[in-house]
Amino acid sequence: MDLTQQPRLAAAWPWISTLARLGLAAVFLIAGGLKVTDLAASARAVNAYDLMSYDTAKVIGAVQPFLEIALGLLLLIGIATRLSAAIAAVLLVIFIAGIISAWARGLQIDCGCFSKGGELTGGRTAQYGLDIARDVGFLALAGILLWKPKSKFSVDGLLMGDR
Repeated sequence: MDLTQQPRLAAAWPWISTLARLGLAAVFLIAGGLKVTDLAASARAVNAYDLMSYDTAKVIGAVQPFLEIALGLLLLIGIATRLSAAIAAVLLVIFIAGIISAWARGLQIDCGCFSKGGELTGGRTAQYGLDIARDVGFLALAGILLWKPKSKFSVDGLLMGDR
């Protein structure tokens, strides 16, 4: 790489991180917002993975939308960005593992990531490959924030004296 390009690249990173932060915030706010109004459906979506008892799925299904919204808000305002990105990355790895598990066991379910989820009916087939690819993309956004958490228009920046 040309040494004259390094200052420009260094100046671009806060903007790239800003896009990653806002994009990931939107993902979690939308995902949580779609589920928070119907916690029973969220519980059924978690239960469709057939990885735990229904009582445990109910608890996780009730907590998950609020966790996603809280994470989305933290990322949106840019506070504790690296920690928020780490939590997002862990959640995304869990989501990807759940989808891989359902795929490996031949389940035909909607992942419930941006819908009410559950078993697929009416001849619909699961789109596990696309779901995993999408979540890997979101995981890449979290990775950017883990690596370069400094971003524009963030509370972290205000607290650290960045302009």
